[in-house]
Amino acid sequence: MTPSLPIGIDDFRLLREQGLVYVDKTQMVCELIDDPGAQVLLLPRPRRFGKSLNLSMLRCWFERSDEKLDHLFEGLHVWDAGAPYRAHFQRYPVVYLNFKDLKPERADDFRGDVRELIRDLYQQHREVLDRGGLDGVDAERYRAILAGSATASLYRRALKDLSAALHRYHGERVVILIDEYDAPVHAAYLGGFADEVLGFFRAFLSGGLKSNPHLHRAVLTGILRIARESIFSGLNNLAVCSLLEPAYATAFGFTECDVRDLLVRLGRVDDLQVIQDWYNGYVFGGQVIYNPWSVLSFLRSSGPPKPYWLTTSSNDLIKHVLGVHATRLQPLLEGLLAGDGIDTVVDENIVLDDLDYDERALWSLLLFSGYLKAELRGTTQDGQGRYRLAIPNREVRRVYADSFQRWMSERMRGHGADLNALVQAVLSGDAETFERHLQAFAKNLLSYHDTGTVGPENLYQGFLIGLCAVMEPEHLVRSNRESGSGRPDVMIRPRQPGSPGVVMELKVAGRGADALDAALAAGLDQLAGKDYAAELRASGADPVHAFAVAFDGKEVRVRRAAPGPTRSGVGTIGAQ
Repeated sequence: MTPSLPIGIDDFRLLREQGLVYVDKTQMVCELIDDPGAQVLLLPRPRRFGKSLNLSMLRCWFERSDEKLDHLFEGLHVWDAGAPYRAHFQRYPVVYLNFKDLKPERADDFRGDVRELIRDLYQQHREVLDRGGLDGVDAERYRAILAGSATASLYRRALKDLSAALHRYHGERVVILIDEYDAPVHAAYLGGFADEVLGFFRAFLSGGLKSNPHLHRAVLTGILRIARESIFSGLNNLAVCSLLEPAYATAFGFTECDVRDLLVRLGRVDDLQVIQDWYNGYVFGGQVIYNPWSVLSFLRSSGPPKPYWLTTSSNDLIKHVLGVHATRLQPLLEGLLAGDGIDTVVDENIVLDDLDYDERALWSLLLFSGYLKAELRGTTQDGQGRYRLAIPNREVRRVYADSFQRWMSERMRGHGADLNALVQAVLSGDAETFERHLQAFAKNLLSYHDTGTVGPENLYQGFLIGLCAVMEPEHLVRSNRESGSGRPDVMIRPRQPGSPGVVMELKVAGRGADALDAALAAGLDQLAGKDYAAELRASGADPVHAFAVAFDGKEVRVRRAAPGPTRSGVGTIGAQ
């Protein structure tokens, strides 16, 4: 019987008791127990990488209960690790909070939502009140929270007060688990009321986590590490293990071994290459990581790969910040689409107010949100890590293609350029129409490039890749910077045999009156002398079109050539 794959189930107990496939991440418990010095641990990771499921698992392991939950962990890493770890099994009172659905549009909404969340939390632990665990003022404060009549100050100190009550009642210090702590902060930033939300969390978290004698351990997850001065002010006992750190590197997402084992269990080992192309490429603490949501979604389907992860959220913050920076950073974004990387120092602290004008804040946001991968390239003189950032896989590439397309559409309104018409011309081999629309795009967009920082050949190649990226996912658009030397500058390969494929050779004109024509002729000669289209024909593309494209500043020439060499070695040129 084929194992059943879960999608969107972040309840560890439900998953285990229903016999669904579980990729064992319980080594995280051992790592946590083995590091008692990290009393408060923040683990920022991209969305849909298993944060909620892991916190649910930690809750099942640590939370005191009269019901034995041995069956949930039998056969898993932490159970087999032995007595030192089992000594912590179902031992502590646990305070569990999940902020992932708290995405208010207004400040009033936030106040109401957070009070309801805290009231529900107090209701879960009501036995400390009902069984006489509280006296006098403490009991009155607890009742005020339950009744919804508490003052603002009581809500701000609610985490500290509850941990104290649970410690006294159970005789064990408390484990605090907070999931997606930064979700309300993102929403508040977009809504223009971030200061109020940050102010609340600064007081709420500091009260419960800083110098709290009732606290045993705390684990927080989120997407970003909001800068200490914004939300974690004075929280000196906070240890942060971002995706750049080796600690907990394999706790979130699937490793190569995880994916291979999963494919063997499902009898689908032949799908490994597709999964690697589409959903691999993340690097957490030096470990190669796959997107678990997309891997499981693909394995549940019987169709071709799709960008599953990108459809699970509105990505409002990412879209907003990319839109703000699009014009200024267009060459770099085009370079990312063409397979280039960006070398930069990465700041692990995100200051929300800096996102609209600080380029490094943008790269950090994209990295820690899962839209870029980082490979360490060295350190600066002051000890900061210098990284190369790049798009991790084909799924994430879609974000940049869509953002680039939106930006171009906005810029080109009323300028006579039509991206859809350009695409149809490329796929039909119509060089004249391709040239006309490409000329309009170049005239109105290339003026925003800084060719002093981006080499002209890379600039034009990135520009074309950005334009053609709209063809995905029906076509695979790649440059020779991704595919290697000996390939055309741009290759457009259809996903389905029988659809058209395209190769392009790009040339930059030199000096002289006839430089543009000479560059075009050189491109045609190169297409004629090298059978660039062989890979397309082998993949079933039909027909295959070959274009030489020459640039001189913002002037463009396009000619269509035969897709392979003739017997005489000279390509047949068909100007459109």
